Amino acid sequence: MRKWLVIAFFLVPLTGYSANGIISIQSTDGSVAEVANRFESIINQKGLKLFNRISHSDGAKNVGLNLAPTELLIFGNPKVGTPLMQCNQTTGIDLPQKVLIWQDDKSQVWLTYNDPQYIAERHGISDNCAKIITNIGNILNKLTNAAAKPLP
Repeated sequence: MRKWLVIAFFLVPLTGYSANGIISIQSTDGSVAEVANRFESIINQKGLKLFNRISHSDGAKNVGLNLAPTELLIFGNPKVGTPLMQCNQTTGIDLPQKVLIWQDDKSQVWLTYNDPQYIAERHGISDNCAKIITNIGNILNKLTNAAAKPLP
């Protein structure tokens, strides 16, 4: 049994994982700034609105602290977010969507976002809104995976 668990572990793709309500996608190329620029370009092309782009590492530097490159992009589209809030208005605390782009201690760059299934569970979203959650999950997955790779 233990042998199968080890084999199964290595069969799981290392490019993305979900834990504690977050999903992380490993970037294949570029610095945090380059990946964040790609992500911003992609959401602009898709007609999504970038509400803010925050450099946590610049914030840390401003108070004399060090933090590996870390940027937060806050973005969304009321056509997608509003139906979710109509399912349960408290989901507004988790909207607009956010993607954290950060560098780990091995200089690997990651894109991390809230798992829409976690948001649904957190806010008691019922089955009648499952399609909205699935759509949001698909959109976030496509956006982050596209930004994780260099543009053609």
